[in-house]
Amino acid sequence: MSPLGSFGKILIFFGIAMVVLGLIMILGNKIPWIGRLPGDIIIKRDKVTFYFPLMTCIIISLLLTLLFSLFRK
Repeated sequence: MSPLGSFGKILIFFGIAMVVLGLIMILGNKIPWIGRLPGDIIIKRDKVTFYFPLMTCIIISLLLTLLFSLFRK
């Protein structure tokens, strides 16, 4: 395969990934448990709030790993 064909496949992959991320951002508020799981870190001080969705990231990572392993075979 030519280098240009490989680059085209990479662009298509990133385009699909951007569409999926956009849909997640649009529909994210409609899924109530996203970002509110036990294990998500929220620290609130006077004027600062630090938020890190640790457990949400772990679950999304596991789901994506399973999804990609199914499509790889």
